[in-house]
Amino acid sequence: MSQILSQLPRQVLAQQQRLTPQLIQAMDILQLPAMALESRLSAELDSNPALELAPADEDSPESGVEPGATAIARAESDAATRDGGGVTNASDFERLDNLVREYDFDDDFEVRSSRSRARIEEAGDQKLDAMANAAARTQSLQEHLLAQWAMLDNLDERARLLGARIIEALTDAGRLEVPLEQIGAGMQPPPTQAERSAALARVQLLEPAGVGARSLQECLLLQLEALPGDHDLAMRIVEDHFDDLQKNRLPQIARALGVDVGAVQGAIEELGRLSLNPGSDISSGAAPIVMPDVIVEYDARQDRYDVRLARGNLREVRISPEFREALEGARNDPSAREFIKDKIARANAIIDAVRYRRERLLDVARAVVEAQRDFLDHGEQHLKVLRMSDLAQRFGCDPSTISRTVDEKWMQTPRGIFPLRRFFTGGTENEVGEALGWDSIKARVQEIVDREDKSAPLSDDEIVAALRSAGIDIKRRTVAKYRAQLHIPVARQRRKF
Repeated sequence: MSQILSQLPRQVLAQQQRLTPQLIQAMDILQLPAMALESRLSAELDSNPALELAPADEDSPESGVEPGATAIARAESDAATRDGGGVTNASDFERLDNLVREYDFDDDFEVRSSRSRARIEEAGDQKLDAMANAAARTQSLQEHLLAQWAMLDNLDERARLLGARIIEALTDAGRLEVPLEQIGAGMQPPPTQAERSAALARVQLLEPAGVGARSLQECLLLQLEALPGDHDLAMRIVEDHFDDLQKNRLPQIARALGVDVGAVQGAIEELGRLSLNPGSDISSGAAPIVMPDVIVEYDARQDRYDVRLARGNLREVRISPEFREALEGARNDPSAREFIKDKIARANAIIDAVRYRRERLLDVARAVVEAQRDFLDHGEQHLKVLRMSDLAQRFGCDPSTISRTVDEKWMQTPRGIFPLRRFFTGGTENEVGEALGWDSIKARVQEIVDREDKSAPLSDDEIVAALRSAGIDIKRRTVAKYRAQLHIPVARQRRKF
């Protein structure tokens, strides 16, 4: 009987959280950095005829507001409220949950201003200017080397093909990490080891010197061979005493070579001018462009830091007035009216999500500046403990929302440009109860090492003692971990003779 009852249909009341397209879009836009947001808005402008750039006189004044909605936002907010759509300008993090709403528009939907041919042409000119000002693509290491390889004479077809295969197998640093025996495996007949070695030797003569090396040791030797003058001592050190060199055993090297320590130090100074990754000088190209999302400026009169958003290259966006006219003209065409309403709703959702991003980013940035005032005033060693969970509790949201807000965002401060995530760090307390971030402690470790006597560098235990004297009590293994993260060698390798 119970089995029969269990198969009968039943009504169950349960709560489920659904992510609407508007909510997903809002979360997606929330985590976009400035440059990605500009690209996203450009794509939306191209794909949605209901969305357009607002005239320049409708842009936000010097408030640092990024592309979003200003004048049109008020009209849309009023329309949405009239249509039962809810309020669109809430000021706290509960706003994200309220984005799950239906967009609808009455016949009296009003949008002021107009879009002229000049405005359309101006928008097109902005895109052309952006394309014209884009940085040219940098030449890859492989392209750089293949261009030289093509200019070489006295190469038969098999050698030319083998050399090209070797070049294509190089890493961005210029290192050959693939076993030489695998190069040209598909060629018929298969190349001999002598052919492979000869092709590699020719590749290693290309510029920059050191490319094609199979190890760091070979890389240094290739660069020394390419230098003019006599570098015999440096070559002997690299070739015969490389392990001692890496472990800074200069007295052992001097005894083995029958020279004084000063001569060994001079040879090591020569080595210090060589590149460990010669291919990176070509393949790295220009440094990536960083566009700050937040700008922090010091106001000396009021002794405070002002926070604003970077504007970027796009102006405000709004609903096209032409679509308002089209909506009124489609009273007797249900399919056309539905299409127009859908496009307007999508445009409104984009404007809404961008405005939400702006509000949240400003809230978080102001909270970060408030918490990290000492860092802005005095520098790296004064970075305080700040956790995303702290701000999540303050704003009544989930820590994942804070994470999305700061993701890939950059803050321009009087001390430089930093990732916004840089200001979130765990930490400990000093002996007077002051919270110190882990990055602040790392900076102190670096400072202690920078000031040490290089003829008798400090051990990790001595660094721990120096920190303890400054009121910071951490374990030796923590110091060792921070030293490794800062790429600081052990004391023996830091010693200067």
